[in-house]
Amino acid sequence: MRTPCTLRRFAGLAGIAAAAALITPLSACSILNPPDLVIYNAQHEELLDQLVPLFEEESGLDVELRSGQDLEMANQIVEEGTDSPADVFLTENSPAMSIVDNAGLFSPAPTGALATIPAAYVPSSKNWVGFLARSTVVMYNTDTVTEADLPASILDFAEPQWQGRVGFSPTGADFQAIVSAVLELEGEDATRAWLKGLKANGVILQNNLVVMQSANAGEIDAGIAYHYYWYRDRAESGSDSDSSALHFFGDQDPGAFLSVSGAGILKSSEHAEAAEQFVDWLTSTDAQQAMAESYALEYPLNPAASLNREVKPFDELEPPAVDISKLNGPQVTELMTEAGLL
Repeated sequence: MRTPCTLRRFAGLAGIAAAAALITPLSACSILNPPDLVIYNAQHEELLDQLVPLFEEESGLDVELRSGQDLEMANQIVEEGTDSPADVFLTENSPAMSIVDNAGLFSPAPTGALATIPAAYVPSSKNWVGFLARSTVVMYNTDTVTEADLPASILDFAEPQWQGRVGFSPTGADFQAIVSAVLELEGEDATRAWLKGLKANGVILQNNLVVMQSANAGEIDAGIAYHYYWYRDRAESGSDSDSSALHFFGDQDPGAFLSVSGAGILKSSEHAEAAEQFVDWLTSTDAQQAMAESYALEYPLNPAASLNREVKPFDELEPPAVDISKLNGPQVTELMTEAGLL
């Protein structure tokens, strides 16, 4: 098995010229050992670095993995169009998948994957499938607040009583996916009002790790993020989570939103058979269980796989019903820019 060629950071909106400059170090590897499959990966790079060798060993195929950020890579694929070298696109959050799908650049998802993943995590187009999910949570400082002090809805964090007390990271695709869910569930006017309230009352932080650290240190009372940051820290040193706990919203509140990571095959792929083989494998029980047992601590979407750690069970979550094909990244960006959050 050949070690996969990996692009550590991929250019997005900077354009094709910048992307070409980044791809240059791969050219010798790609020319001398052309891959059987090129994956544009916006899921966690460490996770795919663990998974790809397992697929290569099982399939006998060579994979070139190029990693970057959700929306940047989605826009790059749209810019490249039918000339994109990508065979498969993986994302951390589903709005980036919708950008590519709406541009008509995906082939239909493999029937094996569609039969494996529950319909709630497949878009109405059936052009891609979900393969992992993360639950929205509130990380709260146990020295300054109790769980009973937390609001009934994530929307209530925009209220003045939370001024200076709740943190979030608006520049990341994670939070933008949460906003996309609020938009789908509550509508544009309510989302605009919520964002305005968060801008006035919330504490803007650099990323979700800083959100967790700030909540743990008591610099904020609560922080909005996804579940796995806290559980990962607890599984390691616990130094950034020992004075905090998680609150899961229920009753289908927008704050119980499940963000879905997606996998889709590009219509322009020159390795369609290998691409279908990979997506079918990614959603298989073995691959899903491997992800469940990895460092990631994200929820597998194949019902036959499950997390074996001290993570809130998937079937105890109460997420809202969201059509993942309607989560709108571009409109979210517009609304967040209008609110002064981007």
